[in-house]
Amino acid sequence: MTVSPARRRALSRLLVAVPLLAAGALTGVPAAHGAGAGDVSVNEVVTTGDVHDSIELYNKGTAAVDVSGWILKDDDKNHSYKIASGTTLAPRAFRAFDVSGTFGLGSKDEARLYLADGKTLVDSFVWSDHSDASWSRCADGAGAFKQVTTVTLGSANSCGTGGGGSTTPVAWPGSGSVTNADGSNVFGQDLSGLYQEGKVLWGAQNSGKLWRLVRDGSGGWKPDTAGGWSSGKTVRFPGGSGSPDSEGVTLTGAGLAGGAFVASERNGDASGTSRLSVLKYDVSGSGSSLTATKEWNLTSDIPSTGSNRGLEGITWIPDTALTGAGFKDASTGTAYDPGRYTAHSGGVFFVGVEGTGMIYGYVLADTGTYTRVASFSSGMPGVMELQWEPQASRLWAVCDDTCDGQHRTLKVGTSGVFATTAVYNRPGGMPNYNNEGFSLAGECVAGSKPVYWSDDSNDGGHALRRGTITC
Repeated sequence: MTVSPARRRALSRLLVAVPLLAAGALTGVPAAHGAGAGDVSVNEVVTTGDVHDSIELYNKGTAAVDVSGWILKDDDKNHSYKIASGTTLAPRAFRAFDVSGTFGLGSKDEARLYLADGKTLVDSFVWSDHSDASWSRCADGAGAFKQVTTVTLGSANSCGTGGGGSTTPVAWPGSGSVTNADGSNVFGQDLSGLYQEGKVLWGAQNSGKLWRLVRDGSGGWKPDTAGGWSSGKTVRFPGGSGSPDSEGVTLTGAGLAGGAFVASERNGDASGTSRLSVLKYDVSGSGSSLTATKEWNLTSDIPSTGSNRGLEGITWIPDTALTGAGFKDASTGTAYDPGRYTAHSGGVFFVGVEGTGMIYGYVLADTGTYTRVASFSSGMPGVMELQWEPQASRLWAVCDDTCDGQHRTLKVGTSGVFATTAVYNRPGGMPNYNNEGFSLAGECVAGSKPVYWSDDSNDGGHALRRGTITC
């Protein structure tokens, strides 16, 4: 069960951010060096601990502004990011710059914008805590900065007016009724990630097990009795060692033939040490245990959160869905191009972190290497499950009882990054269970389709529950 971060968030709200407009510095600026500079402002800042630090500019004027060669800095005079030649800001346009390849934005830092001479200050903003998830001007271009829960780089800030998607929770988009979907005490505690593949529901259990479930004839699920799956299968790291703390599971477009991919946050045999990994398993055999055929160890690439607050959710999104939506590759700053990567799964794996609420996207090469192509906040204190819903082209991020069972949907926005499109409360008929898994069916009947949750605490002797959402 997740420890609530309410204390940390309460402290962060006490810290004060101070916008420094420096308008006087623009007096008498020659047109050749900074025409329209008075209309350009620092509009949004995202800091994540030197992972995807970004500064957004906004042109509140009525004419385009050429910002070629302008300089972005933090509070260190020796740090400098030069905006590329040919870069213009159209009227009322937003443009975000990922500066993490040049310098990091700290928890107590400053974002400064200069003209190309590197001396004439256009605008700046000082803060005293990391963004949670975003430092945003409210209103765009002129208002004071405040912390908001949704990152909207490249689009209007989410200041409670729906810019970039409303963050006000609304009722569950389906029936409020929820029923048990398993037998009594079949799984016990620690059932976590879920993934439905047609008539099979896969389940990852924290105790180092993977389950293959089949329909029980009454709308629920039961363990498959074939192929050695009756009691689930124990999972191991490559070489047959260790006990992965398996928290999430997903498959790719190749289905069973492509293997099952499990997100693990540590080795249960060394539970005090983080080991943030994605593990691939061949699940076609009949043995009682599974040894990973490949491991992508992401520990060094993801900020530390504690050994039991690491990777909780995982999902796979096809390359075609991402390129069709205009997804931006954070490693290049340009449109995502699958062709620049060696052989991989034909998609990107997205993982969610319990301790920070961050979501990271990775191209996992068949060779065992990886490239991070996305990092963004879910807008929640923690992520316990991620699910891609291809029928609606949206990503679901789910939190447990820490967030009162909140669900969020995210889509790729006009800026090429994922942004929140809706926030849903849990169904009215479901208590605030410790739900760490969530899965959506593909089929739609009479305007709705089933969804399933896994309750890590096995409340009332049941770990699986069934509800619906509208199609």
